[in-house]
Amino acid sequence: MLSSDDLSYYDAHLHLQDERLKEVITGLSKVYEEEHVAGVVVNGTRPEDWPAVLQLAVDYSFVIPSFGLHPWYVNEAPADWQNALIHHLNEADKLNKPAGIGECGLDKWIRDYDLDAQKRAFLWQLELAAERDLPLSIHCLKAWGTLYDVLRDVHKPKCGFLLHSYGGPADMVDAFVDQGAYFSFSGYFAREDKSAKLEAFRKVPLERLLIETDAPDMSPPIESIVYPLFDENEKRIINHPGNIGSVYRLAAHCLEYNEEELRKQVADNVQRFLGLS
Repeated sequence: MLSSDDLSYYDAHLHLQDERLKEVITGLSKVYEEEHVAGVVVNGTRPEDWPAVLQLAVDYSFVIPSFGLHPWYVNEAPADWQNALIHHLNEADKLNKPAGIGECGLDKWIRDYDLDAQKRAFLWQLELAAERDLPLSIHCLKAWGTLYDVLRDVHKPKCGFLLHSYGGPADMVDAFVDQGAYFSFSGYFAREDKSAKLEAFRKVPLERLLIETDAPDMSPPIESIVYPLFDENEKRIINHPGNIGSVYRLAAHCLEYNEEELRKQVADNVQRFLGLS
């Protein structure tokens, strides 16, 4: 890990292995050093990208790898995906650095979703996280009641789990906290049309709040972007991982926290959740 203190930034969820970020990886160490970023959790989404996530953890001290099968890909995964996931976790152990499980979860937003298959894949990953007491990063869209029912009835990792880019109802926050949830704020929620999401985050206890970019997705409002990045293929602005500081500032403004207080508490939250020393 980079040298860190209680004013360091941590990105709780992003995808540095994404091809859209290929051009920025080589300069990221300098960006993170200048921005005081101590650690980032790089989340795999399917067996095809797990080797790249592992290699990033080998190459960069600031990378904390996480390996998961995303609900979008459960019906495309090879028969041995569970063994492959365990293999990558074991390889990460050899690096003597923390690792996690995810991105995984439930999604009723995608067309023709197979909820039964999603639940089987998610439950297996949740059970593995509980068995190894590893931090779990959960994706959920339009399935919050189902997710709560699943979490309520099973063993969960003692370290807790992350509801990444939490988009659920405000009135479910307390129930998820009781189950061990952390909630990560994305700069995307600072958009004017996302005021309902802010109401939910105002109910999140500060000691359960994390911050993420979800780069290259979930870009913050254009006026707050410090590191612009344009995808020539998609012909649109995408989210540069260096924008994590902007997301912290947006969270402090939107949730009415002192920025220094927020940075100190989130640093403590991340270290507790991920088991960092």
